[in-house]
Amino acid sequence: MKSFKQFWPTIRDYILILAGASLEAISLRLFMVPAQLASGGISGISQLINHFTGWPIGLMVFIGNIPLFLLGWRLLGGRRFALRTLIAVLAFSIFTEAVLWLPFFPKNGITNDLVLNSLYGAVVSGIGYGLVYRAQGTSGGSDILARILNRWRGIPMTQSYLMTDTLVILAAGFVFGWQKALYAIIVLYVSGLVVDSTLEGTGTVRTALIVSGKCRELADRILAEMERGVTILEGTGAYTGEARSVLYCVVTRSEVQQLKTIVREADAKAFMVVGAAHEALGEGFQPFKKA
Repeated sequence: MKSFKQFWPTIRDYILILAGASLEAISLRLFMVPAQLASGGISGISQLINHFTGWPIGLMVFIGNIPLFLLGWRLLGGRRFALRTLIAVLAFSIFTEAVLWLPFFPKNGITNDLVLNSLYGAVVSGIGYGLVYRAQGTSGGSDILARILNRWRGIPMTQSYLMTDTLVILAAGFVFGWQKALYAIIVLYVSGLVVDSTLEGTGTVRTALIVSGKCRELADRILAEMERGVTILEGTGAYTGEARSVLYCVVTRSEVQQLKTIVREADAKAFMVVGAAHEALGEGFQPFKKA
């Protein structure tokens, strides 16, 4: 019989999907709809239809996702994809209408400021989407279409999102006005940044590659003064054909300047490249068991 620990990762994923869907619904009802900001996707199309007909946005979101869901199930496959996408879409549709029944929920939003509605709407929805994606789910709509175009036509997902969401925002410009369409583009961009931060975490670290003739001395100083691990790689200069040692190490953002100082003092002729990594797991950083 399977223990609770074996089921916990799946249970945790579904909790994240429900939490993400609730944040998406709150963002839509609290910031996007009152400010008439349609940032794309099925929810944006539903906003436009609701503006003319008064039909429930949540219901239209669910109906609009049915053909895309069936298409994604057939072309993308997998029971995991189907179940998690269905739950995410269904939860978002229900929450979108359910929040209006809460006695304390401000149905007309909390501010008339377009800037505040754009920024807070983008942040809240971005966190919601990020939680759904982190749980290996999808938010349906343009997300399914983008994955299909990427897999079967080789179109990059960023371009797919751009094509589908641009059409919705363009339509919103005719309906709600071009000023609000411009703010909707800001929502689209900022929410994308927040999604990335939610998926990858805030523990951004820096990686450093150092080519030097004094690698041993540099490695000793980094180990002693910074207490950071160092890996010595063997390389060959393409132009000279000479064997060269290359140091590889990972440090926090605050330690980059200290590393530069050590390299400059030990070998002013060294070549150093500093890059960004989204996450570091292992000794000295985040343990694997907490990742």
